[in-house]
Amino acid sequence: MKRVSLVSPYALSVFGGVQEQVLAMSRELARRDIDVQIIAPDATDQRAYDTPARLDRCGRVVRVAANGSRAPLTLSPLASRRAHEAVRDFGPDVVHFHEPFAPLIGWSTLRAHHTAAVGTFHRHGLGRDTTLAGPWLRRWAAHLDVTTAVSEAAAATAHAAYGMSANVLYNGFETERFRDFPRTRNDLPTFVVVGRHEPRKGTDVVVRAVVQHNARGGVPWRLVVIGDGAQTEALRGLADRHVEFLGAADDATKRRWWREADVALAPALYGESFGLVLLEAMAAETPVVASDIEGYRLAGAQWCTWVRPGEVDDWESAMAIALTTDAATRAGARAYAEQWSMAGLVDRYLTLYDEGRRRFRDLG
Repeated sequence: MKRVSLVSPYALSVFGGVQEQVLAMSRELARRDIDVQIIAPDATDQRAYDTPARLDRCGRVVRVAANGSRAPLTLSPLASRRAHEAVRDFGPDVVHFHEPFAPLIGWSTLRAHHTAAVGTFHRHGLGRDTTLAGPWLRRWAAHLDVTTAVSEAAAATAHAAYGMSANVLYNGFETERFRDFPRTRNDLPTFVVVGRHEPRKGTDVVVRAVVQHNARGGVPWRLVVIGDGAQTEALRGLADRHVEFLGAADDATKRRWWREADVALAPALYGESFGLVLLEAMAAETPVVASDIEGYRLAGAQWCTWVRPGEVDDWESAMAIALTTDAATRAGARAYAEQWSMAGLVDRYLTLYDEGRRRFRDLG
């Protein structure tokens, strides 16, 4: 294995789990002396990212409603063709498509099927887009030599939408990076929530819980909100003076805040496929309060404080309980999180890459 192309349908300039996964995977592959290319939308994005990979960014980004979110995609057929030209110029042994049927950056490469192709499905939940486009996209299913999913929930979605049967792996992450920063002692109990500001992420629920607690008097809680989106101004309108909005943050800032937090919050209402943010916080030795939804349960297991999604009173109570988490529980959560290392995930993907190459050769 000499070269791998990683295709992200979502712009790297917008925070998201798929983008984080692609960047982390590129770093781990490079550690193994594999040349890596990342294909993504947004030709105007000239920022450097924490990766040794070659970056090829094509097309104009538009925000497309999908699965309760607004995905930063390109809908340009020209961008898709240019991405395919960049892949052919790079000459990979394997093209690894993350969310392979998401429009549109990877479609020309997938349709051409000029080299071994591996697809990873991240999404959990059907929508109007999959209902309308699914039957049309199924014709390209055979162009994926190996198909994987990040969870049972994502595998079920891939099967329902596209008729695909996927090997269930997981989202990996570089566990040691989440202890790069020192732990700090805060003057006030400090909670941190990270994610896009859109209704399904449930950030308003934890803002309300903090404001409700603070209105009771006593020691106030501090909430640090990392992210941005269409809901930002509405969230500001709900907040009190102890809620801080940092806007979109880079990876290092996010990792630093996971270490500085007394408790990490994951309040999504639905639509999550895996819950990598839970594991990141656990690897940083920070207790987690999370919505009890299907897409989070495997990642959190017994190490999270679980709450009914959307219930402000329940969130307030659970957050108070999480502040009392003992050292043994933090250590157990960290050990559990380390089972999901990116190094272990890439070990498995390299085996699947070889399998994909064999299947591609057998097609003649």
